[in-house]
Amino acid sequence: MILYPAIDLKEGRCVRLIQGDMAQAKVFGDDPAAQAAIFEAQGFSWLHVVDLDGAFAGAPRNAEAVDAILARVKIPVQLGGGIREMKTLEGWLSKGVARAIIGTAAVRDPGFVREAARKYPGKIAVGIDAKDGRVAVEGWAQTSSMTAEELGRRFEDAGVAAIIYTDIARDGILKGLNVEMTLALAQAVRIPVIASGGLASIDDVHRLLKPDCALIAGAITGRALYDGRIDPEAALAAIAAARGPVA
Repeated sequence: MILYPAIDLKEGRCVRLIQGDMAQAKVFGDDPAAQAAIFEAQGFSWLHVVDLDGAFAGAPRNAEAVDAILARVKIPVQLGGGIREMKTLEGWLSKGVARAIIGTAAVRDPGFVREAARKYPGKIAVGIDAKDGRVAVEGWAQTSSMTAEELGRRFEDAGVAAIIYTDIARDGILKGLNVEMTLALAQAVRIPVIASGGLASIDDVHRLLKPDCALIAGAITGRALYDGRIDPEAALAAIAAARGPVA
């Protein structure tokens, strides 16, 4: 399992939202690149970045902050928020983004996801954000009629590298991951599933390392890291211990 520290960008700053509500944004720092460097120094192997303004606008809005992050760290970065056309996707990949997350366009324009995954194997993830069991789009401002499992199955044969599954009701409130729903999705598709939304403590990390969660490929943590509820060294040590010795 890979633990992804999250940097959510709003107006160039690191923030965390509560259940996707832009009006409830708590600022955790004015220098996202410096925060990215801290996460890298702590030993994380990936970084999860979201352009929140871009998710609502449908196009990048925090390019300067993302560029600074990419210039500052060597660990791979997965990026979501406002990636809805090939030009935007290719722009980010050319700058060094390791994996692009397509959310709203996965619902609105599945052909774009398929074309992108075919053209850039291993570099495309689908973001599935669920609200009351239904997929939310447009920065979570709208809810579609599609379930998470239906959307996941849509891309079974597309070559998508991963699905990032977020339970919006849990996001930012530190109530724990929705392990049941995440596992249900992981069992329904062959695509690796990354859990997001609500990871609150080292206990959640240990829960994901239980044998029944073996299908979950990773988890994203944000506010719990910023609040100090999760000690990075302890979390990464637990993951390394569960992985066992490397041959």
